Amino acid sequence: VILEPFYENYGPDAVLCDARPVYVPFRPGEQLDLERLAAAFGPKTKAIIVNTPNNPTGRVLSRDELAGIAELCIRHNAFAITDEIYEHIYYEGEHIPIATLPDMQDRTVTISGASKTFSVTGWRVGTIVAAPDLTDAIRKVHDFLTVGAPAPLQEAVAVGLECLDRSYYLSLASEYRARRDLLCGALVDAGFRLEFPEGAYYVLADFSELSDRSDVEFSHWLTRDVGVAPVPGSSFYSRPEDGRAFVRFAFCKTADLLQEAASRLGAVRPG
Repeated sequence: VILEPFYENYGPDAVLCDARPVYVPFRPGEQLDLERLAAAFGPKTKAIIVNTPNNPTGRVLSRDELAGIAELCIRHNAFAITDEIYEHIYYEGEHIPIATLPDMQDRTVTISGASKTFSVTGWRVGTIVAAPDLTDAIRKVHDFLTVGAPAPLQEAVAVGLECLDRSYYLSLASEYRARRDLLCGALVDAGFRLEFPEGAYYVLADFSELSDRSDVEFSHWLTRDVGVAPVPGSSFYSRPEDGRAFVRFAFCKTADLLQEAASRLGAVRPG
């Protein structure tokens, strides 16, 4: 089970594991429809992928929403595979690992890493926390996929985990909040419709009031003629037409670069 829109690797990853993805709509600004989610579970359901804070929407799942997901996992004897790579980048609410909820520790595979927290995306150093029988299988697969991350980079990440205190993580979120406000404010002024992200560093913006182009055509135009490059929204949907009116922007850039982007976006404004 995959909540949609979703990070584009989830669907192909499920297929590579010989699983059939079942997609459940979860639009920005809306509460998770637990009844609709429950309808996606069945006798053959093995797992749900939970991404919070979310890429591409920036949505942070609430405790009640996570509890609803946990109840379905327990009822159907399914696993929660969680992508928590943005766990320290949130602006509203709190980040709650679903593994901390009652009876979920042994049925959760928690995935995170150093990429976003320490701004080292090219290092590809990640972590998985799960029950021993699961990690035993995961290690075997990992050995055949990548063998392992470079040892010096693992040592560097370990130093960061050991030495950086809470003030670092608070500062990280605070800096990204300012960047979010700068870019999202410029997008709203330019005529995009959006929900301010509650976490992560992406925003999914609706451009339908600005253009009748497809998301791919609009992205090409915005990149070529305006100088601001988004990702087409169809990248994040199982049916490309569902993302036709959206593009995703990232604000993991310097304040100066975002200010320049904001200035360029002014040219998009109607009239």
